[in-house]
Amino acid sequence: MIGFFRFVLVILLLTVVAMTSALVTMHFAIHGGEVSIPDLKGMSVADAGQRAASRGLTMQVENRLYSADVPAGRVANQSPAAGAIVRRGWRVWLTESLGPQKLAIPDVKGRDQRFATIEIRRAGFQTGTVAEMPWPGAQPGAVIAQSPEPNASGVESPVMNLLVASEDSGSQPAGGLVLPNLEGQVFTSAALTLTRMGLRLAPVKEQDMHIGTPVVAGAVPANPPQMFPPGTVIAQNPPAGSRVDAGTPIELTVAK
Repeated sequence: MIGFFRFVLVILLLTVVAMTSALVTMHFAIHGGEVSIPDLKGMSVADAGQRAASRGLTMQVENRLYSADVPAGRVANQSPAAGAIVRRGWRVWLTESLGPQKLAIPDVKGRDQRFATIEIRRAGFQTGTVAEMPWPGAQPGAVIAQSPEPNASGVESPVMNLLVASEDSGSQPAGGLVLPNLEGQVFTSAALTLTRMGLRLAPVKEQDMHIGTPVVAGAVPANPPQMFPPGTVIAQNPPAGSRVDAGTPIELTVAK
């Protein structure tokens, strides 16, 4: 009988050891694949890529913005934020600094959109969002507003957004105006568009886009949520394509 109890005791001990070993193995299998996002701000893009790779992370430059504080070629912002815990293989999105703004913003108002686009590129800028709206007295295709304004200073992005007169500029569409897509535009450009259309802007909502991405076990997303520069419109209500009138408040949500 004593021998039988010894045998049972040995079996129980072996079972406990096996379960403990399995738990330890699972712990290292799960947590061993997690890494902390390093702080890449202020580093050169090349050095940031090497540091991210050393932790098993990938890196991609998502935006390039002017900055009076961060030298050109260095990281001005990152997502996820430093310290966030993610899986190995996670992609870190960077905003590269272009240094202080040095280019003069051309005045393309009144120009045909095609020629305005050429002038914008010659000046070293890119064409961003192009919205259309009816504008009495304007030639169809002519630029009626731009953002940033000519010779503006303190500009963050090397992108110019245009508001162009549509083909039916001589009349307002039946049932009100058609609301253009304002998402992705700099807030000042979107507000200018609404003002030109004679629409009312509701109190602006702000949303913090600088949020670390949580760990998702067993999956590494190829396309994490897009990182929006501060001051960019990320949502609008009513949505683009809605028919509105002067009494309709337009609510914009802006990244901060």
